Amino acid sequence: MNKEQIERINELARIKKETGLSPEEEQEQKVLYRQYIDWIKGQVKAGLDEAVSREQPGSCSCNDPNCKHIH
Repeated sequence: MNKEQIERINELARIKKETGLSPEEEQEQKVLYRQYIDWIKGQVKAGLDEAVSREQPGSCSCNDPNCKHIH
């Protein structure tokens, strides 16, 4: 998701509130919302995966399979 896409989401929301959207704009808004939600889900999943990998034994940089600390 890039800055232009987020700006377009905001622009469409503003248009919807002020005058309403055309059918084409409604469809564009749905597509952009889906892309945004998928992007957010990806960010959350990546963060959770990173947190889990840090908790697993042997996943730190010391390569000690019995390591219980986080680097």
